[in-house]
Amino acid sequence: MAKKTVASLHEGREGRSYSKVIKMVKSPKTGAYTFNERMVPNEKVDDFFKK
Repeated sequence: MAKKTVASLHEGREGRSYSKVIKMVKSPKTGAYTFNERMVPNEKVDDFFKK
C-alpha cells in the first residue's frame, strides 16, 4: 500500500529536473555565515548563485 501512495506523489513530476543548491551568505548584522538551501530547476541554478 505504501508503495502506491509514494508512487502517486511522484506522478507528473520529473525529479531529476530539480537540483538542491546551497549558498553561503554572510550576515551584515553579526558577520556570521548562514546557509541558504533551495530546490531549484536545473535551468535556474546559475540565476540562484548570481543573486
